[in-house]
Amino acid sequence: MKLWILATFYTASLLILSGCGAKATPKKKAVIDETLPIVKLTKNGTIVDTNAIALEWASINDQRVKGVYIYKAELNEDGGAAAKDEYYDTVDNRFSTHYLDKKIKPNTSYNYYFKTYSAGAESHKSETTLITSLPVMDSVTWIHSIAGMPRSAKVIWRPHTNNIVKSYIIQRRTLQDTKWKDIATVDGRLNAEYIDKGLKDKFTYKYRIRALTYDGMVSNPSEEVSVITKALPNELTQITATTNLPRKIKISWEKTDTQDFLNYNLYRASNVDGNYKLLLGLKGNSYVDVVEEDAKQYFYRVSVVDRDGLESKYDNYSVHGKTLVKPTTPSLVEARLINEQVRISWSNADPRVKSYIVQKRYKKSLFDEAIVDFENIKDVKFIDGEISPQSVYYYKVFSVDENDIKSQPSIEVKLKIGNIQLNKPEQTQTNFVDTNYNDNNEEEEDVITPVQDFN
Repeated sequence: MKLWILATFYTASLLILSGCGAKATPKKKAVIDETLPIVKLTKNGTIVDTNAIALEWASINDQRVKGVYIYKAELNEDGGAAAKDEYYDTVDNRFSTHYLDKKIKPNTSYNYYFKTYSAGAESHKSETTLITSLPVMDSVTWIHSIAGMPRSAKVIWRPHTNNIVKSYIIQRRTLQDTKWKDIATVDGRLNAEYIDKGLKDKFTYKYRIRALTYDGMVSNPSEEVSVITKALPNELTQITATTNLPRKIKISWEKTDTQDFLNYNLYRASNVDGNYKLLLGLKGNSYVDVVEEDAKQYFYRVSVVDRDGLESKYDNYSVHGKTLVKPTTPSLVEARLINEQVRISWSNADPRVKSYIVQKRYKKSLFDEAIVDFENIKDVKFIDGEISPQSVYYYKVFSVDENDIKSQPSIEVKLKIGNIQLNKPEQTQTNFVDTNYNDNNEEEEDVITPVQDFN
């Protein structure tokens, strides 16, 4: 029973103490005690800032006074009060003589007056004091921009003269934007430059600066400055490539008019819409691409690079290059076995051809095959007297041009030779027949068989 009584008493005490800790507020129907002292601001009783107002009044010695009610009214531009209820706050200690109002708008007027209060009454209100907060602080007085930088812009300014400035807020927008964006904060009042990176080529940007103070105040914006970033080098449009050089392609292009030229980049791909890979960078405006293949084709693109590393566009103009094609393949006309000699003739109307190669293939033994090339043949016929009876020979012909480029081979003819007799009368039998060769007729005739159709 005693424990329950003690707990109840402790709870009631907490409630009473909590109630005593709440701020007093004016009563709706207050009793006015004309003997209570009236608050009087001191001679220098107001200190004004942009976002705060400090108030100071004379000491109150009347022991009946519990504290001070503060009344505040924000004024409109026309001078009228913006709020009906003017009570604002309470200072609940008669020994306090200062009050700091932090809920202040810049460049705004407020009316203040005060009342002291006792346990059951209030004093008459004090004189009303009109106080206007300071306007927003101006930004830096001078700002300048550096244009023509590669994909970047530089902004410089004169440091703010106010020592309460902590840092600078850099704001940016484009000509298409309607709102400014905070892009960076530069700490330190004496810092005086900012370099903006990752910008578009030949693009216009606008910048301005706001100063930020240690107590969080942001100044008005500075003047605006414009920056145009550096343009890319002009794209090359006159590019040529050869198609008639042996095993090489020469690419040529117009000289650039870029003043700070560094080099050209040459790109190559196997087809016009393929993946162009960088072949090399070079100073001159031509290049010979050595290709160890005949009739090999590539597509080329060329770009211009300046000393800032900016590269021109190069994907709008492609040029086709090709190495010299092989000469025309000879067309076999006939093959004759005359007086124990193989005689082959062919035709070729390609003016590039300067000579021919006849290739002879035969078996020297069961497992050993021999290939002999007869080169630098100027005529369109060939006589082979190095043949043996009971043997099989294969012949094909190549064209060769002045660059030693060899054509594709002609069709290959197959010659089966039977028994050859010395001083045998001239034979003029020439047959290009199918491969259904009859071994039983070897002694009666020699047969030349094309491995593939002449046509």
